[in-house]
Amino acid sequence: MKFSELLAGHDHEVLIGDPEVRITGAACFDVHRVLPGSLFIAVPGHREGGPEAIASALARGAVAVLVDAAVPDPLPAAVLVPGVDVCVVRVPDTRRAASVITSRYYGEPGRAMDMVAVTGTNGKTSVSYMVESLLRIAEGTRVGVIGTAGSRIGDELIPMPRSVLTTPESPDFQYLLGHMRDGEVGTVVLEATSMGLLNHRVDHAFIDVGVFTNLTQDHLDDHGTMDSYRDAKLRLFQGLCRRAVVNADDPVGATIPALMPGAVTTYGLDSEADYRADDLDMDAFGTRFTLHHDGLKYPAAIPVPGRFSVSNALATVAACHLLGHDLAGLVAALDRMPPVPGRLERFQAPNGTSVIVDYAHSPDSLDKVLAAIGDFATGRVITVFGCGGDRDTTKRARMGEIAGTRSDLVILTSDNPRNEDPEAILDDIAPGLVAAGARFERCADRRRAIGLALSVAEPDDIVLIAGRGSEPYQTVGEQLVVFSDMAVVRELAAAQQIAGVAA
Repeated sequence: MKFSELLAGHDHEVLIGDPEVRITGAACFDVHRVLPGSLFIAVPGHREGGPEAIASALARGAVAVLVDAAVPDPLPAAVLVPGVDVCVVRVPDTRRAASVITSRYYGEPGRAMDMVAVTGTNGKTSVSYMVESLLRIAEGTRVGVIGTAGSRIGDELIPMPRSVLTTPESPDFQYLLGHMRDGEVGTVVLEATSMGLLNHRVDHAFIDVGVFTNLTQDHLDDHGTMDSYRDAKLRLFQGLCRRAVVNADDPVGATIPALMPGAVTTYGLDSEADYRADDLDMDAFGTRFTLHHDGLKYPAAIPVPGRFSVSNALATVAACHLLGHDLAGLVAALDRMPPVPGRLERFQAPNGTSVIVDYAHSPDSLDKVLAAIGDFATGRVITVFGCGGDRDTTKRARMGEIAGTRSDLVILTSDNPRNEDPEAILDDIAPGLVAAGARFERCADRRRAIGLALSVAEPDDIVLIAGRGSEPYQTVGEQLVVFSDMAVVRELAAAQQIAGVAA
């Protein structure tokens, strides 16, 4: 496709070269992924690119470069490669332009499918999985998923570089949409993170339904203040989606109807919402409830416990119903949904102890998971958790207090320490546990911490391992170390059973 066609209608200035050049090698921010015929988008501050990487991109075969106003005209000789013809175009904002250009390059694939984008602090992954499961079970719809656990069509993982984000940068995102369209996907559901929205990754995706779950403290290391974090989330409802499904129980959710008059559908447990639930009856294996919509009642059940799980189910049903799917069929399919990996994922140890692995890594999510467990626990609750390094430090003591208040024993351990000292992170969490008067142990080695919890747990106890969910790697320094919480649980439980038999 010609560079000029990709730029049509978008504010731009040709600095050098011929904009009629054909782009045949796709577009990318990462200089290491440039191929002959590529468009290199020089995003300022990008770890694997930026204006300083232009010469490298040209050496790798880029035929066009997109820059922003920070790049001077004329271009410094240092960024050009002698004898290489290239078209360089300047735009006000490379990220905004990239969303348009890459969407056009792949033929605006979002137009060909039903598009659902889920945002909020907690529940994005669960709602995404639920949307996929309901549409597949109720109607056999082929669904694409883009999110925390990667990108896939059904069980088919789409290979992408390990560095690709939960909400991918626009070149990767539009590539995935094109791949899904070509794979005859009917619906795409994606997790729209605050940084993904702020950085225009899902602009020009033609989103049919935007879902808002909730807003609680998280990601202040990225946004600085809760107001900035909120505003990033709300971008989804300021021109990026046609209709919205909003949690009416959340104070921020209650403000969204004013942003999209006449286009908002609400759900909730504590509010008079368009889709609401009552008569909740919960045990360790799930929750039964009554779903109300448009004056009718629907008996419903989901195979996961917790009020927040019912809230996620309401969001899912509302979004799918807005897309035109039969409500009765959707409700009937709820109790046949498979468990969401790493979200209240259960394992029964040989001695009868119940182990639950959950992604809860914020104060609100940890509180909700432990509250749900408290509703059905008959023995002690033993919580294994830590906090991520190089992330918001203000939530650490608060999470310690929550864990200490709702648990009989807490084992502090490493989450993803990244570039922080694991022991220093535990130091930040411990004051909250002390304030709660909690009994706790410290064991920075996560494998040993899980083993300790299993070794002291009795048959009626519940062990919660929180923070990482289904993540397959632990980030230590700059290294990704293979580590799955559930895999470690299964391995250690089996080893304990063998040891018990031998004894």
